[in-house]
Amino acid sequence: MKKNSGGIARGPFIPALSYILKRLLSLVPIMFVVSAAIFFLIRLTPADPIGSITSGRRISDETRASLTARYHLDRSLPEQYFIWIGNMLRGNLGDSFRRSQPVAALLAARFPTTVQLVLMSSLIAVILAIPAGVICAVKKNTAFDRIVSGFMVFCVSSPVFLNAIILMLIFALRLRWFPPFGAGRGFIDNLYHLALPALALSLNMVALMGRITRDRMTGELSSMYALALKAKGTPFRRIVMVHCLKNTLIPVITVAGIQTGAMVVGAVLVENVFALGGIGALLVEGIQASDYPVVQSIMLFLVLLFLLINFAVDLVYVIIDPRIRAAAAAGKA
Repeated sequence: MKKNSGGIARGPFIPALSYILKRLLSLVPIMFVVSAAIFFLIRLTPADPIGSITSGRRISDETRASLTARYHLDRSLPEQYFIWIGNMLRGNLGDSFRRSQPVAALLAARFPTTVQLVLMSSLIAVILAIPAGVICAVKKNTAFDRIVSGFMVFCVSSPVFLNAIILMLIFALRLRWFPPFGAGRGFIDNLYHLALPALALSLNMVALMGRITRDRMTGELSSMYALALKAKGTPFRRIVMVHCLKNTLIPVITVAGIQTGAMVVGAVLVENVFALGGIGALLVEGIQASDYPVVQSIMLFLVLLFLLINFAVDLVYVIIDPRIRAAAAAGKA
């Protein structure tokens, strides 16, 4: 570690911080392009936003002109876009056409349910997938391995809304172990209501993470270092849990990050199946009502959340992988 003239230690942390800042700044042009794509693609739909504002009621020409000017619909699309971006940078997402309420307030009310659903699903996936993958690798080609691997193939090929419907039919409507609809009231009741939707949302991630954990762990167990440790008399459990699992986790984290981002989109479908009243339900309602401010804000929020999750995965790489950490410290990453 070196010191500059002022006596401040300069190690790998300052270049690593520079790496983090570069990654954050790289999100800015991505968000700009995505926001433009969302804004203009939404307006390709043959819809009448004034009809959404008035709920289809007949209005006079003066009222229509007033509403058109109020929501800047009399401006060109590029002008409308820059007005939206300017307001958004100041924290103003606009007002909902249908509800006549600030979009930010609507998102704030729905946001906790969606985030909790995604976090619970991710936690369930990690708890189920990694142990299942490790056990399948240790018991390779046994009945347990074949049964679990077959279940994973089914889960990875089944769409999330189908998983939600099947689990609802079995555990909510047939066995009555879980409530079929709603998000509950209070912390414990909320966890109880979201348990089944979170499981439905997590199954695709369980399958992918479990398969990758199994395949990588199988390769690590047959590697030269694992065989050498076994020859030295190292306990098999230590070889698996300390040495092999650590090398297995890097690709698993990659899949976990990507799938967690995908869960944000899948949550839209699960929320509608279980009537949770999260951001997904608000998005569907906004699409049906041609509520431009709501739809474009939610879609941009989902994209931003996806990018931030992947950014967090990159930070985890820097922490757990010495090679990436060294590259970041050298300014090469």
